[in-house]
Amino acid sequence: MTPPQVLPGMRAPARSVESVLTARWARVLIPSLSDIFFLAILVWLFMSSGASGWQGLLLDADAGWHIRTGQYVLDHHAVPHQDLYSFSKPGAPWYAWEWGSDVIFGSLDRVAGLKGVVLFTGVLLAAFATTLIRRMIWRGVHVFVALAVALLSVGAASIHFLARPHIFTLLFLSISVWLIERDREKQSRRIWLLVPLTVVWTNLHGGFLALIVVLGLCAVGTAVEAYAAREPWGGLWWRNAVRYLGLAAACAGASLINPYGYHLHQHMVQYLRSDWIRTVIQEFMSPSFRNENMLQFEALLLIGLIAAGGLFRMRRIVEALWIVFFAHMALASVRHVPVYVTVVGPVVAYQVAGWWKSWTHGAAKKSFPAILNQIAADAAPGFRRSSIWPVAVVGALVAIGAPVPWPKDFPDLTFPTQLVHDHAAQILSSRVLTTDQWADYLIYVNPRQKVFVDGRSDFYGPDTGNEYIRLVNGGPDWQDLLRKYNFNLALLPHEMAIVQLLKTQPDWRVVSDDGKRILLARTAQ
Repeated sequence: MTPPQVLPGMRAPARSVESVLTARWARVLIPSLSDIFFLAILVWLFMSSGASGWQGLLLDADAGWHIRTGQYVLDHHAVPHQDLYSFSKPGAPWYAWEWGSDVIFGSLDRVAGLKGVVLFTGVLLAAFATTLIRRMIWRGVHVFVALAVALLSVGAASIHFLARPHIFTLLFLSISVWLIERDREKQSRRIWLLVPLTVVWTNLHGGFLALIVVLGLCAVGTAVEAYAAREPWGGLWWRNAVRYLGLAAACAGASLINPYGYHLHQHMVQYLRSDWIRTVIQEFMSPSFRNENMLQFEALLLIGLIAAGGLFRMRRIVEALWIVFFAHMALASVRHVPVYVTVVGPVVAYQVAGWWKSWTHGAAKKSFPAILNQIAADAAPGFRRSSIWPVAVVGALVAIGAPVPWPKDFPDLTFPTQLVHDHAAQILSSRVLTTDQWADYLIYVNPRQKVFVDGRSDFYGPDTGNEYIRLVNGGPDWQDLLRKYNFNLALLPHEMAIVQLLKTQPDWRVVSDDGKRILLARTAQ
């Protein structure tokens, strides 16, 4: 077709967005909707006035001992096999099974302080959110449905948005499930990249087990689909089932490449099956649907279970099994809520988009639903590409100091930062009774600090853990425990029962009290 002539006095027709983007420079320099979503998540979570800011990523002081452990590995060129931090279990065997993450956090802290740690964490979480919506758009989900489900998923997962090693699991799991989904659509050798990914993942965080479960369910579901379709043995679906089973076995074998070998797996199974952990540690308890995050999860859970029924009827067994299994895990432990939305979110979005398509089928072209559908169709390509803008903005954040309120320390509203720095020498030379979270902070302040218990619940276990609980709650044997561990300093929140008991003891005196936190010392005997 001959292009239209531009007559004198007429403007040249505007070039379409698609024609502009055919130029390489344009694809690199013009921001995409995917880029805008990434940056919007970064602003929404960490930079908006309603967000807790970058310091919100440090509300769990486990980051403290992770950072110091990573720096130990860097300094000694070895992964620890024995405890580094406690006086309650000195030299006991310890599995530092997130050592790879620890090295990354420790390196970032040395180069850029806590700014480096929180910025890296925020970027990974924004990348995780972006993979969710891009998986949905790849599936052909209506853009507005994808946005709604992606934001609900990010909101539900944000209960665990902390500067801790599990951030790698969120990103790696989303990428891994996307690879599996693409392979089920059209097989590719790229799926075997999951094997070396598992090696890296195993040394970053224990969430690699979720990948093996996803692959196992994929194998089982594919076999059930083959049986339901009465496909003869040896057919394509049966071969696919064997393929995914072999991939699961290969990933499981790859996970043995870690400093502890199969002993790591034994330790993790024991840890995850511990009734004490599920009863005492808050993040392992069942969710409580009393805040916005959990209400978002509840919506995704209910929609997911409804969708699972339809998927079973359509004989899409794999996705149905994913929903049911990870819904059960999330209801058993709030820690697994982010895993649920990571695996299931795009499946839910696809089902909701199908319902919307059925409802709007045959709508008049000028009706509101039809207009929304057209806008969504036009916007979808913008979520399938990326430009240089996310890299440029993150680079600018790396370079910027003020006015961004980067954390110099852990949040002072949560941790006794001023009190610890004012009495640092006394605390370092003492046997301190403090909370597990504050002990994590003490380790960050000085890695030579020895503590009673800290955030490593898998290391301390029920024996020492129950002693800690009885002691801070003023149990009947609290005085025996004080003598057993020879505490000579107590750094505690005012509201703890043990504080009032220590105040009644003639051999304990108040050193400092800011109205919320108190430091008590035992007088010389």
